[in-house]
Amino acid sequence: MSVLTRHQIIENNGRPLFVLVPYAEYTAVFSPDAGENATIPPAVSKAANMGDKSLVRAWREYKGLSQAEIAGRMKISRPAYARMEEKGANLRASTLHRLAAALEVEWAQLCGDVD
Repeated sequence: MSVLTRHQIIENNGRPLFVLVPYAEYTAVFSPDAGENATIPPAVSKAANMGDKSLVRAWREYKGLSQAEIAGRMKISRPAYARMEEKGANLRASTLHRLAAALEVEWAQLCGDVD
């Protein structure tokens, strides 16, 4: 007996390849104004969990940006930015908002726990 589910998994030889989700759910998560519902890509999560990297550094590397590029976008020095991306850095909400703008991500994607 099959049960209708919201998500459909497409497999090849028993290995999952794709997941189909309702369009409204997709846009709620990936739209520019997703806010708190914004997700963290698996590659970013893995880099922050498996390596000795902060979530800020994992995002920067995921986006293929240098520390100098982000520092330039924030109009601060590279060493000042480097301190922000150290693991365990205690960043203020206003700093997280500036970092999010420079990284072109939602600020909630920088302050949530990485699962």
